[in-house]
Amino acid sequence: MNSRIADRIATVMFWAGALVVIIILGSLTGYVLYHGGKSISWDFLTKPPQVVRAGGGIGPQIFNSFYLLVLSMAYTIPMGLLVGIYLAEYAGSNRWTEIVRLSIETLNSLPSIVVGLFGLLVFVNMTGWGYSLISGALALTVINLPLMIRITEESIRGVPASLREASLALGANRWQTIIKVVLPGAFPGLVSGAIITSGRVFGEAAALLFTAGMSSPALDFSNWNIFDSSSPLNPFRPAETLAVHIWKVNTEGLIPDLRRVADGSAAVLILVVLGFNLAARYLGRIIYRRMSAT
Repeated sequence: MNSRIADRIATVMFWAGALVVIIILGSLTGYVLYHGGKSISWDFLTKPPQVVRAGGGIGPQIFNSFYLLVLSMAYTIPMGLLVGIYLAEYAGSNRWTEIVRLSIETLNSLPSIVVGLFGLLVFVNMTGWGYSLISGALALTVINLPLMIRITEESIRGVPASLREASLALGANRWQTIIKVVLPGAFPGLVSGAIITSGRVFGEAAALLFTAGMSSPALDFSNWNIFDSSSPLNPFRPAETLAVHIWKVNTEGLIPDLRRVADGSAAVLILVVLGFNLAARYLGRIIYRRMSAT
């Protein structure tokens, strides 16, 4: 076969495969948004679900999802940055670093249900916290930390070695070079990675079933005492996130308008995850242009 013909056939196959994936994803997304978009309103986004009569919404579930995001990323980002910097700048190629990278790859491939059972044993039972936001946040940290470490390591390795050499030649020590030269150079990739990692929090349900719980107490949004069980800021209260809520209303069927709530919740969840991914690409591009002056 002529090499030119083989190249054209391979190109057509690649385009066809990409087109099939785009059609499948677009069809699924369009179907969910079409059926769920009709249910989205201000009341739906702010009111709690109604068990007795129809007309409830997903207000507490949205707040729980964002609050869990903040708690989880407060652990994930600092730890991911520190480990990523160590692997990229300090760790050499030896048996110890091979064990660390193997452990990271193993954690990254663990099913979320396994992480949930681990969180149930350690964060829920051994600590005595019970089903709580803090237990769910730590479980999500176990899930997202390997990805954040890999993103940090790859972003730092992508910084040209000439920048490090120039900084050291000007008299800066190694730590000053990392803080003032390497990290700013890797900042666009770090921002994009952090946002993408944050988006994974919203779609997680299996691990949260065993750690954060499947119900939320009645919340008083005027109560800012984090030690009060009715305060929305209390990290030791159980919390039902948006993804868990979708699973719950479809399996239990206790609310009269479950189809409306489930479709609307799924549409909101897709829009939030899509927004996080678009924001990651947009911010990464803007930051790169400003820092590279291109």
